Amino acid sequence: MLLISNNPNCGAIKYARDKNIKFEVINDKIICDNLDFYYEKILNKHNPDLILLAGFMKKIPINIINKYPFKIINIHPSLLPKYGGKGYYGMKVHEAVINAKERISGATVHFIDGMYDNGPIIKQAKVTIEDNDDAKTLSKKVLIKEYELYLNVVEKFCCDKIRINENKVIINE
Repeated sequence: MLLISNNPNCGAIKYARDKNIKFEVINDKIICDNLDFYYEKILNKHNPDLILLAGFMKKIPINIINKYPFKIINIHPSLLPKYGGKGYYGMKVHEAVINAKERISGATVHFIDGMYDNGPIIKQAKVTIEDNDDAKTLSKKVLIKEYELYLNVVEKFCCDKIRINENKVIINE
């Protein structure tokens, strides 16, 4: 197991230290040259079976996507394809959903491809938006679903219950 973060002060790094989990901090303040090459070097060293993106705000280089097809999973705080793509992250997503007067939102776990929030959808979870919800309250509701959903998908992946057939995700329950 390896944690890679671009933020040396994030909670995940503290957690990794406390639990003796290997971690690497990779960002342009530490690595001034070719970040993409450095990411690839670290991943090649560890040869992961699964790469989880959580709060990772950089676009994954295509060479890494090609090396790990259907092994890089992201979570997004909306029901993709709505409110996804470049610029849609965090509270910006929830504000857009509220401003559009949507009645349902949720979270999406998907494989990544070369475009933001575009890869094959693995699973989604919905939340109902109440009349008194704002972006903050919606964010809290969606975050609860994100935790449940991501753990469920990771478990299914690790138990070989996720297959890909012609770019479609099939989950064996």
